[in-house]
Amino acid sequence: MRYPRPEAAPYGTNFGMSIFEIIMLLCFGAAWPFSIYKSWTSRRTGGKSVFFLLIILAGYAAGIANKIFYHFDGVIYLYCLNFLMVSADTALWFRNRRLERVSA
Repeated sequence: MRYPRPEAAPYGTNFGMSIFEIIMLLCFGAAWPFSIYKSWTSRRTGGKSVFFLLIILAGYAAGIANKIFYHFDGVIYLYCLNFLMVSADTALWFRNRRLERVSA
């Protein structure tokens, strides 16, 4: 939605995207590749909570829904990227759990 005057726009929407939201998603997103690498190489579930991962996925899904239904902008791509990385880490958790059961 375009506003006739920038001062009439809600806070953080003057340029279409919130710089703070972008920074938050970039910071969160920077951690997931390390977590995925650790899950891939360790082949163990120790120190990981699938419940926590599912809560994070729900949060990113809510952010994506918000962007689709209320304020669509380019930040949705960061939400989607983070959602995919957490999904990969969750899938690795289930793989590692299966590997642990087979080797036990």
